[in-house]
Amino acid sequence: MPQGKLQTQKSMQQINTAFAVLLLGMVGYFVYWGLGYTNHNHTILFLLATLFGVFMAFNIGGNDVANSFGTSVGAGTLTVKQALLIAAIFEVSGAVIAGGEVTATIRSGIVNLDALPMQPLDLVFIMMSALLSSALWLLFATYKGLPVSTTHAIIGGIVGSALTLGFLISGGTQTPWGIVKWEQMISIVVSWVLSPVLGGVVAYAVFSLVKKYILDYNQEIEKQLKHIKAKKKEYKEQHKIRFDALDEQEKILVSNAMARDAQLYADADVDFDPSELESNYYKGLYEIEKEKNDIDAYKALYSWVPVIAAAAGVIMSSMLIFKGLGNLNLNLDTITSTLLILMISAGIWLTTFIYAKTLKRKDLTKSTFLMFSWMQVVTAAGFAFSHGANDIANAIGPFAAIMDVLRTNDIGVSTPVPPVAMLTFGVALIVGLWFIGKEVIQTVGKGLAELHPASGFTAELSAAGVVMGASVLGLPVSSTHILVGAVLGIGMVNKNANWQMMKPIGLAWVITLPSASALAIVIFLILRSIFG
Repeated sequence: MPQGKLQTQKSMQQINTAFAVLLLGMVGYFVYWGLGYTNHNHTILFLLATLFGVFMAFNIGGNDVANSFGTSVGAGTLTVKQALLIAAIFEVSGAVIAGGEVTATIRSGIVNLDALPMQPLDLVFIMMSALLSSALWLLFATYKGLPVSTTHAIIGGIVGSALTLGFLISGGTQTPWGIVKWEQMISIVVSWVLSPVLGGVVAYAVFSLVKKYILDYNQEIEKQLKHIKAKKKEYKEQHKIRFDALDEQEKILVSNAMARDAQLYADADVDFDPSELESNYYKGLYEIEKEKNDIDAYKALYSWVPVIAAAAGVIMSSMLIFKGLGNLNLNLDTITSTLLILMISAGIWLTTFIYAKTLKRKDLTKSTFLMFSWMQVVTAAGFAFSHGANDIANAIGPFAAIMDVLRTNDIGVSTPVPPVAMLTFGVALIVGLWFIGKEVIQTVGKGLAELHPASGFTAELSAAGVVMGASVLGLPVSSTHILVGAVLGIGMVNKNANWQMMKPIGLAWVITLPSASALAIVIFLILRSIFG
């Protein structure tokens, strides 16, 4: 085996070991802390719940976080290691800083658990079943490279185990179906279609504009510049032929005139009058150079790109303020929030405009993709923070409910999630992305459509915009489904969408909730028979 390959394998083993040690160390510390926090009540249940919760967070990292970073990696903007670094900083920060107020939605958002006359441990069994069932389904989907909704999985787990308890308590005398908020279930079914359609339509519209006014414009400009370059080369060759045909006296006269014109050309930026040119060679050369200079080659970069960057600033800062930081209860009024968003957007526009101006005389395509790469990194970071603040709830929400019950033996108690729990689950999220996220990254980043920095950025921006718009309008959507639809929308513009890949993904979306529910029923019955 080549030395380089051996070195790479050794490096990977060291990284794998480091992440495994990090996770085990974090979980070990959390268990030590948690035993005291729960007053050593039901130690075995606490250990199992911790295992199930960390396992769920691990699989959210492998599927949901991997899905979020798939466009960045697939576009070549980030490597998996770089995506992991951004995720490690922003996902964990979002989880620890702004992800604490989550248990209320988990308890009553989809199933009215308060309507069940249950014992405190029954709530523990419901949440443990939901965690393990959804984690197992996510692990299967991730292994197959299928991006699915972790929210739908955890909802399916809660519904399945809660209904099972309802039937056990009622003994068949009354139906427990009423505890499920079926209008919410219907909204989930609607989201299977609405989310990818909205993502696809918005991404198609946005990327069509990007392609027309930036990418196609640049392509046409490069054609013109290439034509002028060929014309200049041919002109020089023709001049050489004509010069060689002159006699010695004529060559001396022409050479002297060209030497004086060359000096004028050298001082062209200071004070240059083309009428002062003497030689036909430099007069012709000047006309060619004038034709080149009349082309506004970087117009798209300093006009359209800053506007798009500013729009991205509005969407991402809105997502951070209203979703990412929404759990902190900062009590910012609408005017203050709007001014903050506008300030951030204006700063981004100015920065991008100035940066675009510095790229003149550099390769146009490379400059364009360089700018979109920077913009995509910022978008991915904002997405990661908001994701960490919100979707970590799918793991920490049920687990927080378990800890509250184990600590107080009371169903009605709900306390803020301890930061050490958020940190532990955040670490599990990142470790899951590293160990099992590559398949989903491959699917989203390359399997659905070919991406480059401009199209990858557009997919992320469109998905973020749809998520924010749907939140404002109250539409039932899934960020996972939206991003998949956005990538397909890009593929439709570029005519390289892989619709065959959508068949297993669509099927996985539909069976996520019932699969998690079925698994939860079995797990709930096992837990209740052992510990009940």
